[in-house]
Amino acid sequence: MPTDTKRIQGPDASQSTFLYKKRANTVQPALLEEGKRQDGRSPLEIRPIFLKAGAVSQAKGSCYMEMKNTKVICAVYGPREVPRRDGFVINGQLRCEFKFATFASEVRHGHLTSHTEKDLALQVQQALEPAVCLHKIPKSQVDIFITVLENDGSVLSAAITCASIAVANAGIEMYDLVIGSSLRQTGETLLLDPTAFDETAESESTDDTQAIVTVGFLPSLKQVSCSVQQGQLQCEDSIKALQQCIDVCERYYQVVYECLKKSVKKLKSPVESPMDEAPAS
Repeated sequence: MPTDTKRIQGPDASQSTFLYKKRANTVQPALLEEGKRQDGRSPLEIRPIFLKAGAVSQAKGSCYMEMKNTKVICAVYGPREVPRRDGFVINGQLRCEFKFATFASEVRHGHLTSHTEKDLALQVQQALEPAVCLHKIPKSQVDIFITVLENDGSVLSAAITCASIAVANAGIEMYDLVIGSSLRQTGETLLLDPTAFDETAESESTDDTQAIVTVGFLPSLKQVSCSVQQGQLQCEDSIKALQQCIDVCERYYQVVYECLKKSVKKLKSPVESPMDEAPAS
């Protein structure tokens, strides 16, 4: 979509300082003394998720997802004809747009699409393309719009899962669903499903390994559609992190399956009309 280059964005100094938390100047460890994280979870414990397919009535397919304080909504439109200016293509195309709501995090996001949002949109698109039967929608385009309502970490993995459910809810044929999961490694500690604090928590030693791994996994086909790593890891650590993320994806799969099954049952159930009601005696 064309961006509004004439929109006036106020300077950061215009925002009230009372709206944001005070950032601690000292380094806060990822784990507390009792071995728990700041939100009370153990290092290998994941957050409960809430899923609702068909949340946007005007869209062909949609999904709303919550992972505690991480909230993502996705809407899918199409397939529709590819614009002529994009050139001729045989197979179908996915077009993904990723946007943070201005109030999604402590630092206010601008209205124009940032480089971070463009990178995240490309990563979600690359994760979904291997799972969608693009040859079944030739010379067509599917538009995927992802909006992060609240960002409390693992936003890329949540966006991958949410977009996959929305595409399936739109009735577009897929080889398999794509489930996303993230992991943060700091030193020898592995933190599954990291929060925003976990993603930015620093280690007391500068020599410790610092990395975030995000994986998109196709549970039925047992294939990885994407793997994104930020930071440096040894080969053995990368393999271990990848396997941990795959295990989390398989745990999420049953919840995703039940969400889609519930949405299909809702579509098949007959809608009661006032004419079908029994007459009052």
